[in-house]
Amino acid sequence: MFRKSLWWMVALGLCTTTCSLFAADAPQVFAPGVISGPAGEACPAFTPDGNTVYFDVGSMILVSHREHGAWSKPEIAPFSGQWLDHDPTMSPDGSYLVFVSNRPVTPGAEALAATVKGKTIPARGGHLWRVDRKGNSWGTPEHLPDAVNASDRTYAPSIAADGSLYFIHPDADGVFHIYSSAFAQGAYQPATLVKVGDLSATTHDPAIAPDQSFMVFNSADAKSGNMGDFYIAFREGDHWGQPIDLGEAINGKPGKWSQWGAHIGPDGHTLYYTSDRHTELTFPLTPEQAKATLARMQSWDNGGDNIWYVSLAPWLDKHAKAGEGT
Repeated sequence: MFRKSLWWMVALGLCTTTCSLFAADAPQVFAPGVISGPAGEACPAFTPDGNTVYFDVGSMILVSHREHGAWSKPEIAPFSGQWLDHDPTMSPDGSYLVFVSNRPVTPGAEALAATVKGKTIPARGGHLWRVDRKGNSWGTPEHLPDAVNASDRTYAPSIAADGSLYFIHPDADGVFHIYSSAFAQGAYQPATLVKVGDLSATTHDPAIAPDQSFMVFNSADAKSGNMGDFYIAFREGDHWGQPIDLGEAINGKPGKWSQWGAHIGPDGHTLYYTSDRHTELTFPLTPEQAKATLARMQSWDNGGDNIWYVSLAPWLDKHAKAGEGT
């Protein structure tokens, strides 16, 4: 999802949900000091083997490779760096990547503007672009059709194994919702609203499972103006079941921190996301604790955005067991 401080932070809305009744593992910061650092990292997208990750920092998409168990120093991805690029997501088979950009739709045109409550914001729009893998590199990004890019604020793509694309854009009242476009006969089909939770709420930043059996997303009250919390919803036949709050261990207490940009890792059960959460301190500190705190703050733990991860196994296992009992 485009930076939380930008234009899509118009009213959000609350799902009618059931809270988690079990303890989740504590989220962990991802690759502290190498990938998660002081620059505000977001939206990690992994290759299927888990050894390459694309993510965004500010206006560009970076890439890092894991070699001998260590992540390399991030570099600008070969298809990024010239325009305002963000929100990368990888196809489950690793053959292509979809991302958000304000780059001109037609060569020589101006950067894409955003329309917010009737006002035009130059160079702050977002459309979805696709770039295909070409051997060990990437081809030229291609603009996706109007079936997907119906709004100049189209963000947060997520790709299913059958090519279906999930994303968000605002409705006529400026409230964001999740939409999906099926991929059939080599073309994206007209997008449809993903009816999940309270339809008067805002829903955003979907992370769809490859088989579309479950989805993690954010939601909050459309009038609250805050980021909202993470929920998980499971597919029940031709519709989505009741969203389940991922709980305080991930979402924190109201107003404590924000989280967004959900992505499902290549193992199918790890949630990667962006948050400004930080280490809680208990005072007084010993000299050793003070030195460790300073080192951590200088590395990544400064209250800015970083990439975090946590296992979804408790929710997935509980759902599977419930299915066995029916």
